[in-house]
Amino acid sequence: MNFQKRKRIILDKLTDMGEASVKELADEIGISEITIRRDLLILAGEGLLYRTHGGAMRLDLVKTPTNFTNKIASNAEAKDHICRLAARHIQEGDTIFMDCGSTVFRLCQFIKNKEIHVVTNSLPVLQELMDSSVKINLVGGEVDKERQAVHGKIAEEHIARYHFDKAFLGVDGISAAKGLSAHSELEAGITLTAAAHAEETYLLCDASKIGKDKYLQFAPATLANVIISNKKTEAVLDLAKAGLTVITD
Repeated sequence: MNFQKRKRIILDKLTDMGEASVKELADEIGISEITIRRDLLILAGEGLLYRTHGGAMRLDLVKTPTNFTNKIASNAEAKDHICRLAARHIQEGDTIFMDCGSTVFRLCQFIKNKEIHVVTNSLPVLQELMDSSVKINLVGGEVDKERQAVHGKIAEEHIARYHFDKAFLGVDGISAAKGLSAHSELEAGITLTAAAHAEETYLLCDASKIGKDKYLQFAPATLANVIISNKKTEAVLDLAKAGLTVITD
């Protein structure tokens, strides 16, 4: 059966059931689970479904605003690759910080069964991890409805009370020459505070954001210890030369 026929069956199944596991879809179509996983990644990347741990869900059932749902579905295959690599660096018993980035959110599906503490300013991360093995600490402060996140001075003071084994952060832009950049001073403040209280800081960043500079340049690239991306582009290698550990596979 070709991909287009499989695509129609998968989307019809999600329309009827809301969500389905990889095994259910593989059994229904009569193909391998490996093929189904590949199909789901492609469809998530096209913004047609939300990839969950072990299956997929209709986008309208994801309990996040449409604009954030679209962001987490965009470049889903690259983001999931990055997050699989990131999850390997999280050990049982770790205390980690996760910010409100759409790539960082996709880390949730790979850590649900870990006995760890997560401190986060992201409402979608909170929602995603509520019924998991993870212990969650939600940062207090002013809620940004657009970003579905908690920002501001009180939020930064909350974060500063804790010590993290690792911080996993997104970024709007990064280059070896100008460092980290953001669209918002509020998000920059969260990034700076979390990094200052973490033993190791990981940037989860797909290659499209590397070598790009945005509105606000707020820190050198070396604020982070590690950058995890999906490709070894020239801009990524420039960050390695600047002193960051680069992981792409």
